[in-house]
Order: sequence, then C-alpha cells, then structure tokens
Amino acid sequence: MTRDRVALLCALGIDNFGSGLFLPLALVYVTQVVGVPLAVAGTAVTLGAVGGLVVPPLAGRLVDRVGPRAVVICAQLLQAAGVGAYLIAGSAGPVVVAAVLLSAGQQLFYSSLFVLIADVAGDGPKDRPFAEVGMVRAASFGLGGLVAGAMLTWLGKAGYRIALTADALTFFLAALILVFFVRLARPHRPVCERSVRVLRDRPYLALIVFSGLFGLSLDFFLIGTPVFVLDRLHGPVWLPGTILALLTVLTSVGGTLALRLTARLTRIAAMRAGSALFSAWCLVSLGVLLVPDAWRVVYLLVSTLVFAAGDLVFGPRSGALAEAAAPPVARGRYLAAYQYAFTVAQVIAPAVVALFSVADWLPWVLVGACAGLAVAGLGTLGSRLPASAVAPGQS
Repeated sequence: MTRDRVALLCALGIDNFGSGLFLPLALVYVTQVVGVPLAVAGTAVTLGAVGGLVVPPLAGRLVDRVGPRAVVICAQLLQAAGVGAYLIAGSAGPVVVAAVLLSAGQQLFYSSLFVLIADVAGDGPKDRPFAEVGMVRAASFGLGGLVAGAMLTWLGKAGYRIALTADALTFFLAALILVFFVRLARPHRPVCERSVRVLRDRPYLALIVFSGLFGLSLDFFLIGTPVFVLDRLHGPVWLPGTILALLTVLTSVGGTLALRLTARLTRIAAMRAGSALFSAWCLVSLGVLLVPDAWRVVYLLVSTLVFAAGDLVFGPRSGALAEAAAPPVARGRYLAAYQYAFTVAQVIAPAVVALFSVADWLPWVLVGACAGLAVAGLGTLGSRLPASAVAPGQS
C-alpha cells in the first residue's frame, strides 16, 4: 500500500471518527442543548438536508475542472463551518443555516470522495480500495459513537459541545493531511469533451435508479430499526444500539473478506446478490412478529447478519462499477450524479419509516420489494454497461 493511500485512509478515519461524535446526536443536540422543540428541530434539519441536494451537479463540474483532492478539502472545511454554526446556534433559524452548511459539505464530500479514492489507488480495479475505505470509515464512525456516548454519560450536556468542537477539529485535521500528505497517482486532466452528459447516458441513469432502490434499505435500517424495536415491538432500549454496534463490527472487518468470497462474480452479479440479501433481510425481520418475545432479541441480532452480508457484498462493488462505467473525462459529474441514488433514499426513508403507524408489516414489504426490483433491474444492465466495468480483472 502506497504512502498516499495510507494518508488518505488516515484522513478518512479521522473524518469519520468526528462524524461519529456528532451526526447521530444532531437532532438530540438541537432539542436538548439549543432548546428547539422536536417538531421544529426535525423540520429544520430536514430543510438543511434538502438544501444540500443542489450541490452534486456543481461538485461534479468542480471535480472535472480542478481535480477531486481540492474539492474534498473544501468539503472538509465546509463541514467544519457547519459544525461550528451548530455550536453558536441559539434558535431554529441558525439551526437551518448550520444544517444547510453541514449538508452541503457532506454532499460536496461524497460527490468528490470516490474520484479521489480512485485516483489515489492508481490503475486497475477499484473494488479493494473502496472496500478498505469502507472498513476504515465504518470502524472510525463506530468508535466516534462510543466515545460520544461515554462523554454524554460522564459530562452530561457539556459533552455535546465537546463532541461538536472535536468534530470540527477532526475536519480541519483531515483537510491538513490531504493537503500535505496525499498526492494524486496521476495528474488530473481538465474536461475536453463537453458533449458528455449524464442525462444522455440511459444505462448509467438506470444504474443510479437501481442503486437507489438498494440504498433505501441502508437508510431504512439506520432510522427504522430503533422505531421498529422500541415503538412497535416494545423491545429493550439497549437493543437498537447493540444492533448498530454489531453491524459496525461486521462492516469494519469484513470488507476485503467479502471481496475474496465473491471474487468470481461480476460486479453486477455481486450487486444483485447484495440486493437479494437485503430483500431476504426484510422478510426475515418481518418474521420477528411471529417469534415468541423471549427469542426476539436473539432473532433480531441474527437477522442483522443477513443485512451486514448484503452491505458487504454490494457496497464496494457498486462504487467500483459506478467509477469504472463513467467516461474518464466526466468522472466527476458521473460520480456526483451517482450520489443521488443515496441522497434521495435519505429523503424518502423517513416517510417509509412513518408507515409503521399504518401497519407493522408495510415498511418491510415496501423496502423488500424495492430491493427485489433492484435485483431484477440490475440483471438487465450487464450488457448495456461497458464490459470492462462489469467484469474487470481480479483486484
């Protein structure tokens, strides 16, 4: 592994450690420390997230013009500004401003990150570099969450401000590492073909749509699990955190193993397998309604293994396929557009979770059906995307 890749992994680990300190607590911070009512706080944070949706097209053009490293650095600084705005917010209005800054920084970050990973990795398939990044980021985010929990336990409300301050500092530190220690494996070339447009590439647009159907499962897991466990099943309060911790452990150590186990599969086949596992997870999770109360905790923990397997199989392959299928002169715009698969899912997921108020089975059926559609839809793309992107040489 080159020095640049090590430095990049260090920067991303520091970044995600800071995100783990604050992001899971953002809404709680706004209600308990800033003092904004929950309904108003939720609306303010949602408005901020929606505001960030305008960023990817701009980010993609920037990446194609100036290269991904500079854009990722700017994203780190913008996220630091957003966290700092949260620190000084005293009412709903400033919270919206802070949420917009943080969301814009996140969208700028994700719209440029995967081009940077690909450039630092150099020539060859990018499945393994993406898997390594995913493992480091998952482990760091989980560690940040544990540290945040410890600070809140020992320091109370003061722990929130310490967590925010530390989060802002980690963004600055990650940016400094990128500035001084990460150099691209090859110089970035400016755009020379203005005719290349994502909206004209129907197979790539289909890839975005089917990946979004998969991405809905990710966000549904994160925000839907606590609601289902606590509000619908009336399970123990510690169980959602335990489920998330189990997922974090599995994804932080299993990325490269999942690649080895699926090495003979094309990227499309691996993504279909991951989507099928997500659909199976929905079916298995729905089955908990038929399980005796005494066995529900163990049952839900075991069902998390199915979800983790789907995430490990799909994740690195989806990013690698999206990068490899993009025209080299427009990778920034293509990969920025690809992020809409996940940002739109983030917007939709809360509405899907709200369907628990209609019936306990309804969200599971809807999310499982979306994952099933992804399996079917991806099966039609193999012959429409570049063959070298669908079935590269072994990483």
